[in-house]
Amino acid sequence: MVRRTVEMEFEFMNYIDRPTQHEELGDMFKQACSNDDVTLNTWRDVWIKHVTANHKTHGPFGKNSVGLDYQALKFLPTIVAGSGPSLKTNVADLKMASDKGIPIISCLHNYHFMKDNGIKCFAYVTLDAGQVVIDEISEGGKHKPEEYIEMTKEDKLYAYTASPPELLEKWKGEIRFFTACIPDKEVMEEIQAVEDFNVWVSSGGNVLGGATYIAKAFLGSGTIAFVGADFSFSYTNQFHGWDSKYDNNLGRALRAVDVWGNKVYTWQSYYNFKIWFDWLVCQVKGVWINCTEGGLMGAYPEGNIKQVQQMYLKDFVRMHTFFEDMEEQAVRPNEKSQKILF
Repeated sequence: MVRRTVEMEFEFMNYIDRPTQHEELGDMFKQACSNDDVTLNTWRDVWIKHVTANHKTHGPFGKNSVGLDYQALKFLPTIVAGSGPSLKTNVADLKMASDKGIPIISCLHNYHFMKDNGIKCFAYVTLDAGQVVIDEISEGGKHKPEEYIEMTKEDKLYAYTASPPELLEKWKGEIRFFTACIPDKEVMEEIQAVEDFNVWVSSGGNVLGGATYIAKAFLGSGTIAFVGADFSFSYTNQFHGWDSKYDNNLGRALRAVDVWGNKVYTWQSYYNFKIWFDWLVCQVKGVWINCTEGGLMGAYPEGNIKQVQQMYLKDFVRMHTFFEDMEEQAVRPNEKSQKILF
């Protein structure tokens, strides 16, 4: 499969049997979790504070959990959208998927992008406890922040119980709660003391991971297709599918091979997220398709791992909509038609 641009022609790398830089899947999981201590030390007090505050205003969480949507997308193909720079490359195909009714679960950071492009999402997911998630709703968008907040009355939010209270206060649509697995016994005990709430979402420490878990484990999605799952900067050093404060601000970056076999910059934390997803597709049975059309998911210098298929988003949409070619015969069976699907 080839992507053609004005300047160059890309082709997905060949497939390889397994990740080449890790002997065991356990080693991949350990690397993916290597930043846990820093995260714990930074956020432990905030998590507890937010859970307590949110329980007072939105509790009990058990009455409004993601479990209320259990099996809502059973067997259906679902697109899970991250906020990587490749998102703008396939915006037209993402809109087509939305128009055709393929469910989309998106990270909250994409909210303005989806709204600006007329893309309907089944739900948005937020995992972070920082106030930045509120600013990110409108960052890079065409409208004022308050206008996007008003739009939320049309949408559903899957929220971590330790989300910023201000976000939950501003959100005008439905809110469904989940709790996250934190590798600290004392923190978990304090959070559970607020409410013994046991709707768990595993995420690998990133919101795209949380969205993937919800789509697969709770909603029952069959095939999962990823978009915006770059885990890296673009070739022009953009970090998202829109202009953002991170653009060209590489800091301490490392180089890694993308799905086309080219070198791109990334951060160690985001490379760890990539490793977590590679561990996921190797560990959990499923049909995993990467429609990001760029980035690091499944990519190694020797090739792309076979556990996640690399595909253009337009082809993913097409594979689920072949039946549309037969509409004429289906609704007018006595009229002459020569069309044969295959």
